[in-house]
Amino acid sequence: MINLIPKIFFYNLFYYFGWPKIGPFNITLGLTYNCNSRCQTCNIWRKTPVRELNLDEHKKIFKSIGRFPYEIILTGGEPFLKKEIVSICGLIDKYLKPKAIIIPTNGLLSEIIPKRVEEILKSLPKTDIVVNLSLDGFGPLHDKIRGIPGNFDKALKTYNALRSLKAGNKNLDFKIHTVISKFNVKEIPQIYRYIRDELGSPPFITEIAEERVELNTLGSMISPLTADYIRVVDFLISEIKKEKFSGLDRVIQAFRIEYYNLVKKILLNKKRALPCFAAITSVQITPDGYVWACCIKGESMGDLRRANYDFNKIWQSQRAKSIRKAIKERKCFCPLANASYTNMLCHLPTLLKVGLRLLTNL
Repeated sequence: MINLIPKIFFYNLFYYFGWPKIGPFNITLGLTYNCNSRCQTCNIWRKTPVRELNLDEHKKIFKSIGRFPYEIILTGGEPFLKKEIVSICGLIDKYLKPKAIIIPTNGLLSEIIPKRVEEILKSLPKTDIVVNLSLDGFGPLHDKIRGIPGNFDKALKTYNALRSLKAGNKNLDFKIHTVISKFNVKEIPQIYRYIRDELGSPPFITEIAEERVELNTLGSMISPLTADYIRVVDFLISEIKKEKFSGLDRVIQAFRIEYYNLVKKILLNKKRALPCFAAITSVQITPDGYVWACCIKGESMGDLRRANYDFNKIWQSQRAKSIRKAIKERKCFCPLANASYTNMLCHLPTLLKVGLRLLTNL
């Protein structure tokens, strides 16, 4: 994360003045829309199948991007359903050289996921591999929200296998990830205590359920009531402050508190709380090769196949410029976690708040 600090000045220049057009430090790469869950908070599995990018196409795209990315997030659907995931990670390492590759998973493929993670670790010994395992409830509640009987037990099996794998791999990290929705918002304290007391207190991250183009959830009314969400994140903030963190973990928790407070502000005021750096510091590439500024609106800046797999041709296009202009003019707002963290990194007052938290023990 420290490596990003010198670049923040240039990203602010890009945001405010349109120059220099440097590449994003955060790329979300959709591998597939296929999913073996049937979640109440996501309808991505209902999407019409697309012609997914193949390995050769990924290679061409990565070569055109350059070594700007600090982290790559591999999403789905379920990313581990993509049989070429290990090879794709190898190409990412060869051409992009990110500090971290982050892979969210529902944990259903309890026999396959640990094996593929182990293969990735062997191929990329110098890259941080982070697996975010989804748990949206305890036992039957998780299965109900995820739409698959036995999901909770399989997720725990995956968790235990990853925990064993971590013992011999310093570059492996894994977190428990919970989507806070109207279906589980009142159960979050129970989920938190279960993770702390029964799972050995792995890092716990949350994000609010949203209506997104990417997830095919527009009009689904899946978000929790604002009052309920605020009560939950106030609980999580109080729990964070009780813990003792050191080093990078302290910095991460300080940013996490600011993220929770940021989302509360957005929900209460129904407007953007920080400048949005989507299509500046962050970008999303869909499984079929479209470049999106973000996954909420799903607005395409261009088709990589039509652009001969030249990412920078799209990144510097007039279409991309017009989308950035609309974002800068605050024509949208959202509490998207991925974008929020990059926005906070590029916002000096937020960085000062984080620094103050670190000085005053969060």
